[in-house]
Parts: sequence; C-alpha cells; structure tokens
Amino acid sequence: MSDEAIRQVLGLLYQEDTLRVLAALVLEGEPERDSGLEREALRRALDRLERGGLAVRDEDGRWKVRRERFRELLHATARPAAPVSQQEKVLQSFLVEGRLRAIPSKRDKQLVVLDYVVQVFEPGVRYSEKDVNVALRAFHDDYAALRRYLVDEGMLSRENNVYWRSGGSVEP
Repeated sequence: MSDEAIRQVLGLLYQEDTLRVLAALVLEGEPERDSGLEREALRRALDRLERGGLAVRDEDGRWKVRRERFRELLHATARPAAPVSQQEKVLQSFLVEGRLRAIPSKRDKQLVVLDYVVQVFEPGVRYSEKDVNVALRAFHDDYAALRRYLVDEGMLSRENNVYWRSGGSVEP
C-alpha cells in the first residue's frame, strides 16, 4: 500500500461531500436522504468513495461502507514494535517515571530491578549510609528494604556504615 492510497483516503475524508455520504453509510442511513446532496453530487461522491476503497455496492445494489479499508491502511503503515529485552519488560512493568511502583517479590525480577537501581552508585566510590538512603529514596519510599536487598545480593558492600558498589552490571 502506497502513501498515495493513504493520501487519497485522507483527502476523501477531508472533502465535505464525501464525508457526508460516508457518514450516512456508516450510520446505515440512506445517502440520498441523509447526505443532503443533490443527485449528481451524491453520485460523484459515491464514485470517489468507491475508487478510494471506502464504499462498495452489495449484491442488492445498495451502497455500504467498506470498514476494512481502514484496517488495510493501518496494517500498511504499522511499523513493527522494536524488540524489547526481558530486562526492559520487567523495568517497564515496575518503573513509573523512574520510580518503583513496587519491589518485585520474584527473585529474577528483583535482580533486574536491583541491577537498575545499583547503577546510581559509581564503582570505587565510598558512600555514607545517609547518601545511600538519599539515592535509594529516589526509587522507592522503602529505601531500607532496597538497601538490604542490594547488600544481600552482593551489589553493595557495607563496612562500618560505609557502602560501596560491589556488583551489578557495568556499562563498557
């Protein structure tokens, strides 16, 4: 399906006479009565709608709207969705505007979320517990649970209330 076919249909929908006739067909009315057009203007509008694939005659010779034309145009212009990794799917389901809606209970999903969270900490940098709490509060109100999960999973290490990143993925 070409861009020309799409422009043709949009052009038909833009024209007052074809839009009136199409509306009458969609509402299963009588185009002769409901469109308010003179006989010749109605004939021309129906011809244009037929050429654009929006109207057809049924076996009894009555005009009807061809709704599937819109589906054809949609399919012709639809782009395939960009492939999304399993990790991105998990993040999309648990993050809203950068904050966690909930901390996942399933370990595999939890690891994905924790790996995302631990990225705020620079490898090799030491953080006070207060700094860790401030950073984690940006993700979830239960920052203590996040901190505990990060330590338990070996993504953060702790000694004398000083934390440092000790795990998680690292971007090259």
